[in-house]
Amino acid sequence: MGRWALDVAFVWRAVLTLGLVLLYYCFSIGITFYNKWLTKSFHFPLFMTMLHLAVIFLFSALSRALVQCSSHRARVVLSWTDYLRRVAPTALATALDVGLSNWSFLYVTVSLYTMTKSSAVLFILIFSLIFKLEELRAALVLVVLLIAGGLFMFTYKSTQFNAEGFALVLGASFIGGIRWTLTQMLLQKAELGLQNPIDTMFHLQPLMFLGLFPLFAVFEGLHLSTSEKIFRFQDTGLLLRVLGSLFLGGILAFGLGFSEFLLVSRTSSLTLSIAGIFKEVCTLLLAAHLLGDQISLLNWLGFALCLSGISLHIALKALHSRGDSGPKPVKGLGSSPDLELLLRTSQPEEEDNEEEEGRFVAQGQQ
Repeated sequence: MGRWALDVAFVWRAVLTLGLVLLYYCFSIGITFYNKWLTKSFHFPLFMTMLHLAVIFLFSALSRALVQCSSHRARVVLSWTDYLRRVAPTALATALDVGLSNWSFLYVTVSLYTMTKSSAVLFILIFSLIFKLEELRAALVLVVLLIAGGLFMFTYKSTQFNAEGFALVLGASFIGGIRWTLTQMLLQKAELGLQNPIDTMFHLQPLMFLGLFPLFAVFEGLHLSTSEKIFRFQDTGLLLRVLGSLFLGGILAFGLGFSEFLLVSRTSSLTLSIAGIFKEVCTLLLAAHLLGDQISLLNWLGFALCLSGISLHIALKALHSRGDSGPKPVKGLGSSPDLELLLRTSQPEEEDNEEEEGRFVAQGQQ
């Protein structure tokens, strides 16, 4: 009986994690192609990113208000001291990561962007080891090397190189390693009460907006103020189409941010990045099919090497999970009813008391 219960718990955790990964894939791949398409006609990626941040904040605030009205429980609001000391570094790193990534779409193809962005795995590993979020193991290093090496071979000589765009994506990858390491540390600080991804995004967006504004003012402010698409518009219909396109991108960004925070709070920043590698391979395949990129034999060998690294990681995670006595929360997470019920990892006696709030939060994702 105990063995059967353990197997059921393992299968349920695997299915849950797979569902979170697929949710992340849909939003991530969608916004990558959407932003690339949009920057072909709208050459203000930093303004686009800032508008996305405003939309994310709006939806986060609305979600918090709906949850509070339904549960009659006040949402967490950080003090200015905690906000500036603990949230600001994560917000600044996230703003630079997203801003530089969107900026690079002006210069690079989706394939080159994807290839370079994959180097974030190595940076995340380094910073996770520095902050002691991961233990140094030979198998872990092998997984990262297989995946990063395979992804590089998969895209070798298959894209047009642009030095300026490459520097922007590489900078975003480096900052991304800091971003997700700080994000995991932020989510694991139970005393802050930011385990719920909606609360996390709500607190991050204002500081992200302020952190990105100086770059926008220097590189895009003057050009945007004289652009006929926004401030000097003459065609109201064109203005509404542009704003509608930017708003739709903000909705995708909100879905991506929610799925990212949900996945990293359920696992770790390194697991998110490794799971993202397969998503990047899917992105490359779609780019080759939709954009006509040529893939050589060496590229396909890299694809096979990448898949072997992913398979090794999945096998290691499966063996580690089977060695546990049951589902365990991430180290440092508090007892947030919203996230516990949202992930369906709380114990049975907790589920009975919090069923109504959990059902509302789950409906909010649909």
